[in-house]
Amino acid sequence: MKRYALVALLGSTLLGVPMMVGCDRTVSEEKSTTSGPNGTSKSEKKTVEHPDGSVSTTTEKKSTNNP
Repeated sequence: MKRYALVALLGSTLLGVPMMVGCDRTVSEEKSTTSGPNGTSKSEKKTVEHPDGSVSTTTEKKSTNNP
């Protein structure tokens, strides 16, 4: 009987934690590249919905200068 209780407890902790935490869902993702005389710039915009229902947007910009 103790063995079944132990297995049930361990199983619920292994399966229950990911269900409670959840994961982020990507709503939209945009990537763009622009070339100009001063170099190349890349931008990435990502909108994510969190398990609690909140939405956040992150923007990342990278630029490379041509010598």
